[in-house]
Amino acid sequence: MFPFSLTTGTPDRRDFSSQYEYQLTHRSVASRYEDNVTMTREAAARGHAYAQNSLGEMYLNGRGVAKDDAQAEFWFRKAADQGISLAQVNLGLMYATGHGVAQDDAQAAFWFRKAAEHGEVRAENGLGVIYQDGRSLPKDDAQAVLWFRKAAEQGYVPAESNLAVMYRDGRGVAKDEVQATYWFNRVKIANSSVTLYGP
Repeated sequence: MFPFSLTTGTPDRRDFSSQYEYQLTHRSVASRYEDNVTMTREAAARGHAYAQNSLGEMYLNGRGVAKDDAQAEFWFRKAADQGISLAQVNLGLMYATGHGVAQDDAQAAFWFRKAAEHGEVRAENGLGVIYQDGRSLPKDDAQAVLWFRKAAEQGYVPAESNLAVMYRDGRGVAKDEVQATYWFNRVKIANSSVTLYGP
């Protein structure tokens, strides 16, 4: 027996698994977002940390829900408090940029450091920026270079750019045009849209 009708391409009514697969692949995108939001909310409410981070991202970006920065921060914090490094980065970025919360470099540094301990490149780069600018932490170009390098060596383009600038200007490292050129070439800075904290 074939699970799909050869004439209509619809699932055979007697085959439950083919009906289920058909429903999954042929529902509207909006319907899938609604289902995803519902399942994510339920899991987040039960304390599932990754679901909490996902729900925070939904609220931050307005995907499947109305954009709500306060809810984004609430759910990121719940996940970050459970040690989810992605949520820690997200909180750090919110505080560093003042997106949806009062700009607070001390909070940004706190959350970036927690996430950087897990090798999160956006956090490593963010911590480098905070050290470079002396925002809430003592200005320390050597520490900035250390954090930029950690992220750059993992291929994170904004950190590669930041590290190239440090070599070019001799900040935190000996001025080195060869290293600066190496890192600038990796970035191809002229053709990329790099922001201070990254994409």
